[in-house]
Amino acid sequence: EKDEYVRPASEFSVVDEMPDSVAKLGMPDDVSSAPAPPTAPATAKKPASRAASKSSMPQGAKKSTLPESLSPPLATLVDTPPEKDEDWLYEIKFDGYRILARIDGKDIRLITRNGNDWTHRLPHLVAELKKMKLAPCWLDGEIVVADDKGVPDFQALQNAFDSAKTKGIVYYVFDLPYCDGYDLRLVPLLDRRTRLQQALTKQPSEYVHFSDTFPVSGRDLVASACHIGLEGVIGKRKNSHYAVGRRTADWIKLKCGHRQEFVIGGYTDPQGSRQGIGSLLLGVHENGALRYAGNVGSGFSDKTLKEVKKQLDAVAADKSPFAASTGIDRKAHWVRPMLLAEVSFSEWTKGGHVRQGVFHGLRGDKKADAITREEAVSTRSIESRRKSPSTSKFAAAKKTAQSERTASADNASLHSRLPAGMKVSHPDRVVDPSTGLTKVDVIRYYALVAPLMLPHLKGRPVSLVRAPNGIKGQLFFQKHMEDPFDGINELDRSLDPEHPSLMEVAKPIGLLTAAQMNVIEFHTWNAVKTAIATPDRMTFDLDPGEGIEWPVMQESTLLMRAFLEQLGLRSFCKTSGGKGLHVVVPLKRRYDWDTIKDFSKAIVEHMADTLPMRFVVKSGPKNRVGKIFIDYLRNGFGATTVCAWSVRSRPGLGVSVPIEWDEVNKLHSSAQWTVANIHTRLDQGNAPWSDYDKSAQNVTEAMKRLGFKPPKTGSK
Repeated sequence: EKDEYVRPASEFSVVDEMPDSVAKLGMPDDVSSAPAPPTAPATAKKPASRAASKSSMPQGAKKSTLPESLSPPLATLVDTPPEKDEDWLYEIKFDGYRILARIDGKDIRLITRNGNDWTHRLPHLVAELKKMKLAPCWLDGEIVVADDKGVPDFQALQNAFDSAKTKGIVYYVFDLPYCDGYDLRLVPLLDRRTRLQQALTKQPSEYVHFSDTFPVSGRDLVASACHIGLEGVIGKRKNSHYAVGRRTADWIKLKCGHRQEFVIGGYTDPQGSRQGIGSLLLGVHENGALRYAGNVGSGFSDKTLKEVKKQLDAVAADKSPFAASTGIDRKAHWVRPMLLAEVSFSEWTKGGHVRQGVFHGLRGDKKADAITREEAVSTRSIESRRKSPSTSKFAAAKKTAQSERTASADNASLHSRLPAGMKVSHPDRVVDPSTGLTKVDVIRYYALVAPLMLPHLKGRPVSLVRAPNGIKGQLFFQKHMEDPFDGINELDRSLDPEHPSLMEVAKPIGLLTAAQMNVIEFHTWNAVKTAIATPDRMTFDLDPGEGIEWPVMQESTLLMRAFLEQLGLRSFCKTSGGKGLHVVVPLKRRYDWDTIKDFSKAIVEHMADTLPMRFVVKSGPKNRVGKIFIDYLRNGFGATTVCAWSVRSRPGLGVSVPIEWDEVNKLHSSAQWTVANIHTRLDQGNAPWSDYDKSAQNVTEAMKRLGFKPPKTGSK
């Protein structure tokens, strides 16, 4: 509150005029006990100030040259604000473009979140940053244009670029990852923001502002933001680091409604007096393919209708970019999937389409092949995972991997952060061109999930899928030990006498060394090495044929579970990381491979006989057009199924993840979790399968209910 003592900041410094009122808090590097800088002529003030700033760098700052490029952290979409507001800072979620500024004297560059240089598009901001005479640094913020009510307006920002009248664009800065010869990425957020505010207030600007936080509860701020028409709120954990190039749960976004980017795959003709287009056909990427996600026809002005049509004409195409029919193909004009539309909408339909969409503008700062359906993560699950002592080892692994990600990508730095003696050849080799993910990204992923994946690998023979030239090159399926891997054991030759020795991943380092040898996928047997003759699980791989929509896949998987329950069998589910879902039945080790395989076939035959329009027993693309093949062949001796938490060698690098049965209807694809977004699932870990080990069951009664008679040689 203002009282009789209030004075303008430009006229008064409490530190200089009332030094005894400033508490000595034991600042990092013992700044509180440092001698005051001597009084000096004006010409000497600048170097003295620079020296003082360097000596007062907060804990975690490291001397560093200014890197040429930088990828910003991304926030995780969550459903509700955290309960403990005291751990968080809340900012406005600006309706604009994310921009990073690299400042090195007169060399100033403005870069989008995906590395596009927009310096030439924002000359007034470049001139403004030059006038501010900031120390060499990287700034992170958002550019916006406000409407007549002062609310950021994305359409107005887009219009400013389209008309080349960008002087109304304002830059709100919220982070400072590098400053004055120091790397601040591992400095707590509060300290980084303090340095940032000090730097920006020395030379106030009309166009460059410090993005302030609001000392109110997250729930109250979200309510207020939505009431006045803002897009939402960003929350950041006060002690969080600057997690370069990754989506982090320490930064969260709370939206006032459904809103995200979509890939434009086509458009329809206008009706009546409308000009340009009728509606845009929207898409999102799933399993490496573009899936139709509905239309948007409102939110356009006469001007934007013409401008959008002009851009659509420039990328016209002869055929649909969507993986399946839109239902209105005859009315559609197709375009190459390059343009992005920002769309708000009321909800997702069960068929995966947007309802009541409103167009807000085209985006040019993101890559089309990175656009997927956004799903809010449970804030409660994120918080509960942090409190859980049982995940402490996994939390440490995650923290290590995040720290590695913040490091420089040069080889020397990389090697210092991997296990002693381990070298990564060609760390920057692109494994998946659709995402740009590299070999070292895959290795770091396996370092992150190793504590979760090892229980699924323990004691089981494993087969490997290797991709020496990335997933677009030739893939190799390796079942037997050829070259020794650190952390991968050679199993007794007697397990499979007619072939070379099988392998087992015995230690976390085995995952990393295998990934160094270009392994992408890990597949496991349905039996353990100590009882190789009697499988301890039965696996059903539901594999959709051409034309099967995702809702049909979900319903069919639940039907599979229901039938198994009728047989008295408990089952567990996981995503395949590809197109289908896996249903796994834990077994007591009583029957041999042939018996279990024949029994699983009998189950599938019953499903196909009962619902012939839905399921088939025979494999092959021609047999399952519009149908689902339930693959029971996974249950034969030597057959394998992709392991839980394994990456898949498909565009997008999907991951096979254990799920609860009540999550099946909430999935939007089997590749919902990928190497890039797996952090959104780590809080759940293996919890959905927590009862798996206790659920091994005798299938004799189930065989009787189905009328299946095992051969006498089939039992021990």
